[in-house]
Amino acid sequence: MSATPTPFNVALVGFGYAGRTFHAPLIDACPGLVLHSIVSSRPDEVRAAWPEARPARFEEALGDPAIALVVLATPNALHAPQAVAALNAGKAVVIDKPFALSLAEAEAVAAVARDRGRLLSVFHNRRWDADFLALQAEIAAGTLGPIRTFESHFDRFRPEVRDRWRERDEPGGGIWNDLGPHLIDQALVLFGRPLGVTCDLAVLRDGGQATDWAHAVLRYVDRRVILHADMTTPAPDLRFAVHGARASWLKSGLDVQEDQLKGGRPVGGEGWGVDPLPATIVEGETGARRPSPGPAGDYRAFYDGVAAALAGTGANPVPPEEALAVMEVLEAGLESHDRGAEIVLEPAP
Repeated sequence: MSATPTPFNVALVGFGYAGRTFHAPLIDACPGLVLHSIVSSRPDEVRAAWPEARPARFEEALGDPAIALVVLATPNALHAPQAVAALNAGKAVVIDKPFALSLAEAEAVAAVARDRGRLLSVFHNRRWDADFLALQAEIAAGTLGPIRTFESHFDRFRPEVRDRWRERDEPGGGIWNDLGPHLIDQALVLFGRPLGVTCDLAVLRDGGQATDWAHAVLRYVDRRVILHADMTTPAPDLRFAVHGARASWLKSGLDVQEDQLKGGRPVGGEGWGVDPLPATIVEGETGARRPSPGPAGDYRAFYDGVAAALAGTGANPVPPEEALAVMEVLEAGLESHDRGAEIVLEPAP
């Protein structure tokens, strides 16, 4: 009988919303990982929330030979320099989305990981939303027929501007950098690289500083993909409207895992990731409607995959090449807005 593999020690860098709500509990729930250290300017909060984790400074974490993996849940402008420092210190690295501030920055980080022979992954956790898993299954089964129009929304009603870095006019701020990577990654998983990107960005809230409204169209040969995110919608019901040659797939409401994590629910406990509002399939010929249930969502799959990749028993769940593809579209969206025109993506080399 083989011995149980020793789990890998993790240093979580950043204990704001992303670090506290997503990464810490998901790392802790992974049998192959141990939440060893948390880098934060608020060590007392770290001790109160995770008494078994050691508060540390960034340099301490990088210099600790016991730490195998560094997870970056810091402001977007810090992603690239901190990732390079961690990779050069011999650590594997997970970066919260977006990968970096620019495609060039992200490519430079990926090059360091490649040169150092270290694992690098980006936290595109929305691949494991319940609704997205259900949609993937329906598309794979051919239920909807060839997809003609794919519309994906991440709408919220947050009329008051908050004083936080995500909502300030600074590098990495704004909703396109915050929610755009989720929308783009899901589209690329389904359909691959588009031919062109058209994007409109706006600041619509009174007193707003950073983009709070984003609308992009990805052009493919035989379909159009519409991605929308805003903080100005009082009825943020629509999540997906997917129209195929035979049927449509309509979905309201967001995946429940973020709310479950915010509420302190045990990760993987009863009801974890179960969608209370399954999508509806509408048949084109008859107009008949029926539910489209799918599997429960489970963000644990990301860190389970990271642990397996570190152990050499599985593949990186989000390899750098896939995260770079997201950055290409994200950056094309910014350029499209600035130019007021579609950005045609050059053929891949």
